[in-house]
Amino acid sequence: MSSSYSAPLTDIRFVLYDVLGADAVFEKLGLTEASRDMLDAVLDEAARFSETMLAPLNGPADEEGCSYDKTTGAVTTPAGFKQAYQHYVEGGWTGLSAPVEYGGQGLPYTVGTLLNELLTASNLSWSNYPLLTHGVVEALTQHGEDWQKEVFLKPLIAGRWGGTMCLTEPHCGTDLGLLKTRAKPNADGSYSVTGTKIFITGGEHDLTENIVHLVLAKLPDAPAGAKGISLFVVPKFKVSRDGVMGERNAVHCGALEHKMGIKASATCVMNFDDAQGYLVGQANKGLYAMFTMMNTARLGVGVQGIGLSERAYQNAVSYARERLQSRSPGGAKYPDKPADPIIVQPDVRRMLLNIKSLLEGSRVLALFAALMVDVSQHSKDPEERQRADTLVAFLTPISKACQTEWSVANTYDAQQCYGGHGYIRENGMEQLVRDARITTLYEGTTGIQALDLIGRKTAQSQGAGIKLFLGMIEAFCEQNADNAALAEFIDPLRQKAEEWSELTLKIMQRVPQNPDELGAASYDYLFYSGYIVLAYWWARSVAAADASSHSDAFKRTKRDTARYYYARILTRTLTHKAILDSGAELLMAMDEERFDAR
Repeated sequence: MSSSYSAPLTDIRFVLYDVLGADAVFEKLGLTEASRDMLDAVLDEAARFSETMLAPLNGPADEEGCSYDKTTGAVTTPAGFKQAYQHYVEGGWTGLSAPVEYGGQGLPYTVGTLLNELLTASNLSWSNYPLLTHGVVEALTQHGEDWQKEVFLKPLIAGRWGGTMCLTEPHCGTDLGLLKTRAKPNADGSYSVTGTKIFITGGEHDLTENIVHLVLAKLPDAPAGAKGISLFVVPKFKVSRDGVMGERNAVHCGALEHKMGIKASATCVMNFDDAQGYLVGQANKGLYAMFTMMNTARLGVGVQGIGLSERAYQNAVSYARERLQSRSPGGAKYPDKPADPIIVQPDVRRMLLNIKSLLEGSRVLALFAALMVDVSQHSKDPEERQRADTLVAFLTPISKACQTEWSVANTYDAQQCYGGHGYIRENGMEQLVRDARITTLYEGTTGIQALDLIGRKTAQSQGAGIKLFLGMIEAFCEQNADNAALAEFIDPLRQKAEEWSELTLKIMQRVPQNPDELGAASYDYLFYSGYIVLAYWWARSVAAADASSHSDAFKRTKRDTARYYYARILTRTLTHKAILDSGAELLMAMDEERFDAR
């Protein structure tokens, strides 16, 4: 037996239509093909594919893992993966939100985000292969030359080719200015790329006929540091400027990483030995182009946290209803049975409600961020585009870090519901726990996201993002100031928003006296912010549920979950605030040598 999965379409549709009004937003943006009927059809088909094709492969593929041929460098994915990918391509999923002019369907980015959650929840390892391809498509769409778009985008969007993002090197992780990969210009306008990259998701596999690598490297005359990085497109099989695929390029998988999770996702060491590639965008401006891909990937990884939390929650609830053990503290609830199901136990309910409140609040946050991506790309109003872009930039580190860290907590709580059975591989919970861990690491660790939020997205932007989000909270609170049914949420939300603003200012005022203050505050500021962001979306969700045509039971459940969140989750901000108020001094007081003192 392994964990099962059923796509949560009722809650997804509630968020999409009732909370966010996405169908109306798409119509306003001129994305008329994204009608409600179309969106519902996409959700139904995506659910069917995920539930029937991918979910059953999740456990067996984790057991089998990927295999590596040391002689040829070839990587074989687990049984069923290739067939599932062929069905995925035949269903047109690879080009769902890709540009129409290159063979895509042109649906909104938000629709791709919905698909990502379902794929991730059903099979995280498998979903990683198309996830990076989407990022390559976006980077080439925005920064590639016309011939590069024509040659590379069509087969990528059609699903015949896959894509990767090659940044990290053995000695160089976040500090990309230290990278050693070099690109030497050739007489024909191409470049010879040489270097080693590690942790490359989908660097080699058997799902597609070609793999397109986006590689960061330095030109011979490049300036030192991050300002001297360029971006190159390097295919597994050489591709001419007229699109003809030729001989094998000098790029090979040197090894597969041995990981604690996502074992069916090929994580490769990639060796480039004078491999033929082409410059993407301007020389020495590679980081700018790569961040197009990284930001998309970070939002996508945040959604992976939601998918894992959803699957864990479904199985934990099912188990808690079926597992008979002890009696309710208030007396037998099922006297005709030898014991009560453990769902009557307060601590089991605590764990389930922790998951439910963080999971459903995160889903609103993720889909709002995706909707803002669509607004930033398609609105005809420059001010509206800029506002949406600022909100996306601000919410990206919160979404990526909080949703993934919460997925670790959520899968842990779900495993705890199982007791010892959660530790047994056949029940599938330990795989979810292992898989969730990686989401906090790849595409930038939680610490990197925290620094991004408080540094670039707050300090360097003079608080542009937080000001916009605080404005959203203020407008919602004003709109519902006389709504007695929402008073229990409006008053504490307004107070938290005021505190958030004051605390942010206080931290920024300490920085000129001590530059370590930003780094010292970053982690707790991230989660402090994340909990308040979710409080806003829970208040919005209750308001939307009250105004919707959903059942009374659905409405009561949303309100009760929101109450739980405000009473038992939002209060975590008290601890984070106390830590933030303590400043950087205690962190930096100890000399480096004394860390070894015992």
